[in-house]
Amino acid sequence: MLIGFLVLMSLMILGIWGYMQHPIFGKAPSGERLERIQKSPNYRNGQFHNLTETPSLAEGYTMFGVFWDFLFTKYPNVVPLDSIPSVKPDWKNLDPDEDLLIWFGHSSYYIQLEGKKYLIDPVFSGNASPLAGTNRAFPGSEIATAADLPEIDYMLITHDHYDHLDHKTVIDLIPKVKKVITGLGVGAHLEHWGYDPKIITELDWNESLKLDDSIQIYAVPGRHFSGRTFKRNNTLWVSFVLETPKSKIFIGGDSGYDSHFKKIGEEFGPFDLAILENGQYDEKWKYIHFLPEEVVKVAQELKAKRFMPVHNSKFKLGNHTWDDPMKRVIIEAEKVGMPYVTPKIGETFFLKDSTQNFTKWWEGLN
Repeated sequence: MLIGFLVLMSLMILGIWGYMQHPIFGKAPSGERLERIQKSPNYRNGQFHNLTETPSLAEGYTMFGVFWDFLFTKYPNVVPLDSIPSVKPDWKNLDPDEDLLIWFGHSSYYIQLEGKKYLIDPVFSGNASPLAGTNRAFPGSEIATAADLPEIDYMLITHDHYDHLDHKTVIDLIPKVKKVITGLGVGAHLEHWGYDPKIITELDWNESLKLDDSIQIYAVPGRHFSGRTFKRNNTLWVSFVLETPKSKIFIGGDSGYDSHFKKIGEEFGPFDLAILENGQYDEKWKYIHFLPEEVVKVAQELKAKRFMPVHNSKFKLGNHTWDDPMKRVIIEAEKVGMPYVTPKIGETFFLKDSTQNFTKWWEGLN
């Protein structure tokens, strides 16, 4: 029996090791890329660090407890019973000179701004996990494919988690993407998947890139973590400030609350729009994901004229009811008078139209 058990364990370990060689897991930074990372002031002892001490779990919680909770606790309404309301974008008839935004659910969205096309954290495979079919997109939320999109001037990747950097999607997009901008180290994954290193720019926090004579993009800190395998934080997580002569947009990646948002607001604000994560949160991991009330506080500290909540309504990654992010953040925003926009998935949001109205589309769904 002992020999049989050891053989079985050996086969399991070999199988896991074999699967971990799949390209979906990406590639760790090496060579000149790693040398540059090691010079970053945000990198020490073999990994990137947040600006302030950031435990993975809040006080009083353990990884064993979280794992046990994941396996055996059943939370109600974490997935909608009804199909998510959405709109299929009319890509052929979009005016390329119109300033607009189209949200694809979760943290994927498309921006047209002053003649340039941006794509942020695209995930079109319908899955937010390295294991096929284990975290499927909600019904109704899949309204776009890589084939639908026009050519993209700039693809922005905030970090390398599976719900932000999707292996299948970015491979499908290779013929359409002219340039990629991301955090330090993330380019290793993209090169491994076939992207030309000449079109990839990796930025450290507080570095910037001039896109043309009139457009500047800045990489600014978040409070999060990274990693596609068991090794964490060997690539950098970032948010972006996109600045043109007529507009300024804060493109938030995943983050917990911290004092750096006020500093970003003081340096770059006011923003015409702040796009902020709001979903997949839990008191257990509040240091790495906003709670809804913190989203509104951050929007205020950024000096945003209005904000758009994302990171919700497509994948189940937290334990809250699927519509809790929208309910709570809107209650808080209306309580303090913070303007917000809530387009449906696929609905065209005209960035310069301050009179455009959006419904509370999540209301009345099961």
